[in-house]
Amino acid sequence: MKKQTVLLLAAVAMLLLFAGGAWWYQNWQAEKAGALARENSPTLVPDHAITLGPASARVTIVEFFDPACETCAVFHKHVHDLMAADPQRIRLVLRYAPFHQGSRAVVKILEAARRQDKYWETLELLFASQNHWASHHKAKAELVWPLLSQVGVDVERLRADTNDPALSALVRQDLLDAAKLGIRKTPGFLVNGKPLTSFGLPQLQQLVRSEIDARY
Repeated sequence: MKKQTVLLLAAVAMLLLFAGGAWWYQNWQAEKAGALARENSPTLVPDHAITLGPASARVTIVEFFDPACETCAVFHKHVHDLMAADPQRIRLVLRYAPFHQGSRAVVKILEAARRQDKYWETLELLFASQNHWASHHKAKAELVWPLLSQVGVDVERLRADTNDPALSALVRQDLLDAAKLGIRKTPGFLVNGKPLTSFGLPQLQQLVRSEIDARY
Protein backbone atom coordinates (compact mmCIF):
# COMPACT_ATOMS: atom_id res chain seq x y z
CA MET A 1 0.00 0.00 0.00
CA LYS A 2 1.35 3.39 -0.95
CA LYS A 3 2.46 5.70 1.80
CA GLN A 4 0.02 8.41 0.65
CA THR A 5 -2.90 5.97 0.91
CA VAL A 6 -1.88 4.90 4.41
CA LEU A 7 -1.66 8.53 5.49
CA LEU A 8 -5.04 9.30 3.95
CA LEU A 9 -6.70 6.35 5.69
CA ALA A 10 -5.08 7.33 8.97
CA ALA A 11 -6.37 10.89 8.59
CA VAL A 12 -9.89 9.66 7.83
CA ALA A 13 -9.76 7.33 10.83
CA MET A 14 -8.67 10.22 13.06
CA LEU A 15 -11.49 12.41 11.77
CA LEU A 16 -14.04 9.67 12.40
CA LEU A 17 -12.63 9.09 15.87
CA PHE A 18 -12.77 12.80 16.64
CA ALA A 19 -16.35 13.13 15.30
CA GLY A 20 -17.44 10.07 17.28
CA GLY A 21 -15.81 11.39 20.43
CA ALA A 22 -17.43 14.80 19.99
CA TRP A 23 -20.83 13.17 19.43
CA TRP A 24 -20.42 10.97 22.51
CA TYR A 25 -19.28 13.89 24.67
CA GLN A 26 -22.17 16.10 23.51
CA ASN A 27 -24.72 13.39 24.27
CA TRP A 28 -23.07 12.59 27.59
CA GLN A 29 -23.25 16.26 28.54
CA ALA A 30 -26.91 16.44 27.51
CA GLU A 31 -27.77 13.29 29.48
CA LYS A 32 -25.88 14.57 32.51
CA ALA A 33 -27.68 17.92 32.34
CA GLY A 34 -31.02 16.19 31.80
CA ALA A 35 -30.49 13.98 34.84
CA LEU A 36 -29.59 17.07 36.85
CA ALA A 37 -32.76 18.80 35.73
CA ARG A 38 -34.92 15.78 36.59
CA GLU A 39 -33.28 15.51 40.00
CA ASN A 40 -34.07 19.16 40.63
CA SER A 41 -37.51 19.16 38.98
CA PRO A 42 -39.20 20.93 41.94
CA THR A 43 -36.94 23.92 41.26
CA LEU A 44 -38.03 24.25 37.63
CA VAL A 45 -41.45 25.79 38.20
CA PRO A 46 -41.69 27.39 41.66
CA ASP A 47 -44.85 29.14 42.77
CA HIS A 48 -43.36 32.59 42.17
CA ALA A 49 -42.47 31.97 38.50
CA ILE A 50 -44.34 33.88 35.81
CA THR A 51 -46.04 31.57 33.31
CA LEU A 52 -47.75 31.88 29.96
CA GLY A 53 -49.95 29.20 28.44
CA PRO A 54 -52.27 26.57 29.92
CA ALA A 55 -51.22 24.66 33.04
CA SER A 56 -52.51 21.52 31.32
CA ALA A 57 -49.90 21.80 28.56
CA ARG A 58 -47.66 18.74 28.42
CA VAL A 59 -44.67 20.66 27.07
CA THR A 60 -43.09 23.22 29.37
CA ILE A 61 -40.34 25.58 28.27
CA VAL A 62 -38.42 26.99 31.22
CA GLU A 63 -36.37 30.02 30.20
CA PHE A 64 -33.79 31.65 32.44
CA PHE A 65 -33.24 35.16 31.12
CA ASP A 66 -31.60 38.48 31.85
CA PRO A 67 -33.53 41.59 30.69
CA ALA A 68 -30.18 43.21 29.74
CA CYS A 69 -29.15 40.24 27.57
CA GLU A 70 -29.26 41.06 23.85
CA THR A 71 -29.71 37.42 22.87
CA CYS A 72 -32.65 37.14 25.28
CA ALA A 73 -34.29 40.07 23.50
CA VAL A 74 -33.77 38.38 20.12
CA PHE A 75 -35.14 35.03 21.35
CA HIS A 76 -38.15 36.66 23.02
CA LYS A 77 -40.08 36.90 19.74
CA HIS A 78 -39.00 33.45 18.57
CA VAL A 79 -40.19 31.81 21.79
CA HIS A 80 -43.58 33.51 21.50
CA ASP A 81 -43.80 32.42 17.85
CA LEU A 82 -43.20 28.83 19.00
CA MET A 83 -46.02 29.13 21.50
CA ALA A 84 -48.38 30.85 19.08
CA ALA A 85 -47.93 27.95 16.67
CA ASP A 86 -49.18 25.48 19.30
CA PRO A 87 -50.88 27.49 22.07
CA GLN A 88 -52.71 24.64 23.80
CA ARG A 89 -49.76 22.27 24.13
CA ILE A 90 -46.91 24.56 25.25
CA ARG A 91 -46.44 26.49 28.47
CA LEU A 92 -43.67 29.03 29.05
CA VAL A 93 -42.11 29.57 32.48
CA LEU A 94 -39.86 32.59 32.93
CA ARG A 95 -37.06 32.57 35.48
CA TYR A 96 -34.38 35.18 36.17
CA ALA A 97 -30.64 34.89 35.71
CA PRO A 98 -29.49 38.54 35.96
CA PHE A 99 -25.81 37.95 35.22
CA HIS A 100 -25.18 41.41 33.75
CA GLN A 101 -24.03 44.20 36.02
CA GLY A 102 -27.02 46.21 37.22
CA SER A 103 -29.61 43.71 35.96
CA ARG A 104 -31.01 42.82 39.36
CA ALA A 105 -32.43 46.32 39.75
CA VAL A 106 -34.16 45.99 36.38
CA VAL A 107 -35.62 42.61 37.37
CA LYS A 108 -37.06 44.26 40.49
CA ILE A 109 -38.71 46.90 38.31
CA LEU A 110 -40.22 44.14 36.20
CA GLU A 111 -41.49 42.25 39.26
CA ALA A 112 -42.89 45.43 40.79
CA ALA A 113 -44.77 46.06 37.52
CA ARG A 114 -46.19 42.55 37.84
CA ARG A 115 -47.90 43.64 41.05
CA GLN A 116 -49.83 46.13 38.91
CA ASP A 117 -50.66 43.49 36.27
CA LYS A 118 -48.27 45.15 33.84
CA TYR A 119 -45.64 42.42 33.63
CA TRP A 120 -45.84 41.56 29.95
CA GLU A 121 -46.20 45.17 28.83
CA THR A 122 -43.13 46.10 30.88
CA LEU A 123 -41.13 43.17 29.56
CA GLU A 124 -41.95 44.16 25.98
CA LEU A 125 -40.91 47.74 26.78
CA LEU A 126 -37.62 46.61 28.33
CA PHE A 127 -36.65 44.49 25.34
CA ALA A 128 -37.77 47.12 22.81
CA SER A 129 -35.75 49.86 24.55
CA GLN A 130 -32.84 47.68 25.66
CA ASN A 131 -30.25 49.59 23.62
CA HIS A 132 -31.26 52.74 25.52
CA TRP A 133 -30.72 51.49 29.08
CA ALA A 134 -28.21 48.64 28.63
CA SER A 135 -24.88 48.54 26.83
CA HIS A 136 -21.52 46.80 27.10
CA HIS A 137 -22.99 44.11 29.39
CA LYS A 138 -24.12 46.71 31.91
CA ALA A 139 -27.68 47.71 32.82
CA LYS A 140 -28.56 51.22 33.98
CA ALA A 141 -31.86 50.96 35.83
CA GLU A 142 -32.06 54.73 36.26
CA LEU A 143 -32.63 55.03 32.50
CA VAL A 144 -35.63 52.69 32.69
CA TRP A 145 -37.69 54.82 35.05
CA PRO A 146 -38.56 57.62 32.57
CA LEU A 147 -39.88 55.00 30.13
CA LEU A 148 -42.35 53.34 32.48
CA SER A 149 -45.17 55.82 31.97
CA GLN A 150 -45.56 54.25 28.51
CA VAL A 151 -47.06 51.10 30.04
CA GLY A 152 -49.40 52.91 32.41
CA VAL A 153 -47.93 51.92 35.76
CA ASP A 154 -48.13 53.92 38.98
CA VAL A 155 -44.44 54.85 39.06
CA GLU A 156 -44.37 55.99 42.67
CA ARG A 157 -45.98 52.77 43.86
CA LEU A 158 -43.59 50.83 41.67
CA ARG A 159 -40.58 52.59 43.22
CA ALA A 160 -41.80 51.65 46.68
CA ASP A 161 -42.39 48.04 45.68
CA THR A 162 -38.86 47.63 44.29
CA ASN A 163 -37.59 48.11 47.85
CA ASP A 164 -39.57 45.12 49.11
CA PRO A 165 -37.06 42.50 50.39
CA ALA A 166 -39.30 39.80 48.90
CA LEU A 167 -38.17 40.82 45.42
CA SER A 168 -34.51 40.46 46.36
CA ALA A 169 -35.28 37.03 47.81
CA LEU A 170 -37.04 36.02 44.59
CA VAL A 171 -34.03 36.99 42.49
CA ARG A 172 -31.66 35.15 44.82
CA GLN A 173 -33.80 32.00 44.61
CA ASP A 174 -33.83 32.07 40.82
CA LEU A 175 -30.06 32.47 40.74
CA LEU A 176 -29.63 29.55 43.15
CA ASP A 177 -31.93 27.40 41.00
CA ALA A 178 -30.06 28.44 37.85
CA ALA A 179 -26.79 27.32 39.42
CA LYS A 180 -28.36 24.02 40.50
CA LEU A 181 -29.59 23.38 36.98
CA GLY A 182 -26.30 24.28 35.36
CA ILE A 183 -27.50 27.55 33.77
CA ARG A 184 -24.45 29.78 33.32
CA LYS A 185 -25.45 31.85 30.29
CA THR A 186 -28.63 33.50 29.09
CA PRO A 187 -30.99 32.66 27.68
CA GLY A 188 -30.94 29.19 29.22
CA PHE A 189 -33.66 26.80 28.09
CA LEU A 190 -35.01 23.55 29.52
CA VAL A 191 -37.86 21.78 27.73
CA ASN A 192 -39.62 19.32 30.02
CA GLY A 193 -36.43 19.39 32.07
CA LYS A 194 -34.21 18.64 29.07
CA PRO A 195 -31.47 21.11 28.08
CA LEU A 196 -30.43 21.94 24.54
CA THR A 197 -27.57 19.77 23.31
CA SER A 198 -26.13 22.96 21.81
CA PHE A 199 -27.44 26.50 21.80
CA GLY A 200 -29.46 27.83 18.88
CA LEU A 201 -32.97 28.52 17.65
CA PRO A 202 -33.17 25.39 15.42
CA GLN A 203 -32.07 23.28 18.39
CA LEU A 204 -34.80 24.81 20.58
CA GLN A 205 -37.43 24.33 17.89
CA GLN A 206 -36.37 20.72 17.37
CA LEU A 207 -36.44 19.91 21.10
CA VAL A 208 -39.90 21.47 21.51
CA ARG A 209 -41.19 19.55 18.48
CA SER A 210 -39.75 16.26 19.71
CA GLU A 211 -41.41 16.74 23.11
CA ILE A 212 -44.76 17.56 21.49
CA ASP A 213 -44.51 14.44 19.31
CA ALA A 214 -43.58 12.31 22.33
CA ARG A 215 -46.38 13.54 24.58
CA TYR A 216 -49.31 14.00 22.20
